[in-house]
Amino acid sequence: VLRPVQRKSLAQQATEQFKISISMACLIFKVSQTCYRYKARLDQENIQIADWLIKLTNEHKTWGFKLCFLYLRNIKNYQWNHKRVYRIYKELELNLRIKPNKRIKREQPEPLAVPTAKNESWSMDFMHDQLSDGRSYRVHNVIDDYNRESLDILIDFSLPAERVLRGLDQLIEWRGKPKRIRTDNGPEYISELMEKWCDQHGIEHVFTQPGNPQQNAYVERFNRTVRYECLNQYLFRDLSEVQDYTTDWQYFYNHERPHMSVNGCPPIFKQ
Repeated sequence: VLRPVQRKSLAQQATEQFKISISMACLIFKVSQTCYRYKARLDQENIQIADWLIKLTNEHKTWGFKLCFLYLRNIKNYQWNHKRVYRIYKELELNLRIKPNKRIKREQPEPLAVPTAKNESWSMDFMHDQLSDGRSYRVHNVIDDYNRESLDILIDFSLPAERVLRGLDQLIEWRGKPKRIRTDNGPEYISELMEKWCDQHGIEHVFTQPGNPQQNAYVERFNRTVRYECLNQYLFRDLSEVQDYTTDWQYFYNHERPHMSVNGCPPIFKQ
């Protein structure tokens, strides 16, 4: 079944292509002449919305409607109604296919504590990826659990405990030290060097239970965002390309990308 807008478009094409009268075209396609001649007053704004949506979905291929709308509302300060933006979003057929997950019965994990201030709790975790020539490199992410701000994205071919601690020392110099750090049970985190470093700085080190990544959900969710919106977008030739690109992306994530847990605003907005 064709929608009225589609029938109107077909009627207009028929009058132009086959040179038939407007009344005949409206009769064929069952469109009133009022509808045929109607021109929306907000056409220019609709074109602007469409241009923004196409631009955002091209630049950020994993974004759905909600992130696009929050970006336009909270970052660009456009006051367009969400129903209007969503209508144009659907007309452009930008809807992302959502693959349903298999339902697995699991025990209910303990809810994560929600920090009430910056530097109350940090989360850390490692990621892996490859360059275009097949060489593997590691990524170490550090975020503030309070506002999900990305504090550090450390990238190198090898990231032993000494390298991780050196990065944390540099981070503490400008950010201040946290009350606690949450990690999994990776070899870099359970090392004696890490234990001594935490004792020296008076930082509580909280470990997740083996096989329970949901206990470190904040940084695990951030890892997914880094993977799909940053690392998977390009095939990098060398390590410097990865470092330069992730530095720019980290600024965008903290200052411009809307975040659901911060009421649709970038992490830096939450004080």
